[in-house]
Amino acid sequence: MTKQIHLAAHFPGVNNTTVWSDPASGSQIDFDSFRHLAQTAERGKFDFFFLAEGLRLREAKGRIHDLDVVGRPESLTVLSALAAVTTHLGLAATVNSTFNEPYEVARRLATLDHLSGGRAAWNVVTSFDAFTGENFRRGGFLAEADRYTRAKEFLQTARELWDSWAADAVAADARSGRFLRPGGVTPFRHQGRHFDISGLFNVPRGPQGHPVIIQAGDSDEGREFAASSADVIFSRHSKLEEGRAFYRDVKRRLAAYGRRPEDLKILPAVTYVLGDTEAEAAERAVEIRRAQVSPQTALYFLEAVWGRDLSGYDPDGPLPDVEPNLDEGVTKGHAAFRRDRGELVAKWRALAEEKNLSIRELAIEVSTPQTFIGTPRTVADEIDHFVQSDAADGFIFVPHLTPGGLDDLVDKVVPLLQEKGVFRADYTGPTLRDHLGLAPRTPNRIEETS
Repeated sequence: MTKQIHLAAHFPGVNNTTVWSDPASGSQIDFDSFRHLAQTAERGKFDFFFLAEGLRLREAKGRIHDLDVVGRPESLTVLSALAAVTTHLGLAATVNSTFNEPYEVARRLATLDHLSGGRAAWNVVTSFDAFTGENFRRGGFLAEADRYTRAKEFLQTARELWDSWAADAVAADARSGRFLRPGGVTPFRHQGRHFDISGLFNVPRGPQGHPVIIQAGDSDEGREFAASSADVIFSRHSKLEEGRAFYRDVKRRLAAYGRRPEDLKILPAVTYVLGDTEAEAAERAVEIRRAQVSPQTALYFLEAVWGRDLSGYDPDGPLPDVEPNLDEGVTKGHAAFRRDRGELVAKWRALAEEKNLSIRELAIEVSTPQTFIGTPRTVADEIDHFVQSDAADGFIFVPHLTPGGLDDLVDKVVPLLQEKGVFRADYTGPTLRDHLGLAPRTPNRIEETS
């Protein structure tokens, strides 16, 4: 059976993917940039528009790391504004479960679901590091091993709050003078390891019942959390065989929670480069990668792993001969290289020796390359093959330019996917759950979830 492809758009700006110095790049702050990218995604009939979140600015050698875009607006505020200038596109916010509280987050997400007519989604993320925690006067308060136990309880508590309102709780009966149906709103009471709260939730049940839940963890614990609780996984496995292995592993876990394979969509983050010919696309891809990994960025990559100031090394020269400092680091807020740095150094040295790579060439080699490169027809065929091969259910596209980075994809590739019959010609329902083929969440009574 031919699968239908799901597509989503990620607003860039969180790392060196964004080439902010390109003359075609626009503002990362102005609302017009968010509106352009979101409306482009909606014109392409994408499922949803995704915003990441960072709770502290990254630092390098005691200074703000400003080789990448620095600073961005709060996600739920931006998405609430976008709800007014879009009609069908899902609106996904990343909200941290470590440095927030369930009542506040549940209230804001339920509000977005109402404002958008049922298009809200929540990317549940965790954090454990004291560096981020300092912004909240909670430095180091949560052990890394507890980050998913808190996240699970956080989500469970939010669901209890949403379920405390019946779908038909609001009667607004002028004749009786009663606004609520008797029993339509029930008190909540949650007592757990991380949260002990009780009271009455003050936002009516949203059009979707619950917002769509997205999860991005790749550890075994993260995969299990997604299998038990998520509707979408934001995956990093954008290579075919890796994608197939991840897809099989996560989908097989669903049965243990009484769920079907179609109840969880797996969407890797991907990029693309188009050209009129394969050669032109390949040449453009090389140019973009060199723009994304500048000489300074290449040194930053290695400093994050070596744990040393490497500013005295030539980015176009060989890898540092100095041994890494595994006890300390010179970068803060960059989680990509925080584990197994000694093994990573050995691996990179072997790769650089095998291919005779300079520091910058190695950084380009090991950082995520473009996923789909070619003519529009080639890219459409590869997207379709990836999904039909059960390596994904679709993709979250991360363009390298803001705000016009999706224009070519929507104008040149999406029509070919529609021509193949593997992507919708139009939306068939008003909510994000409709787009993803997910059933609305029906209320679980509070007595059952205590």
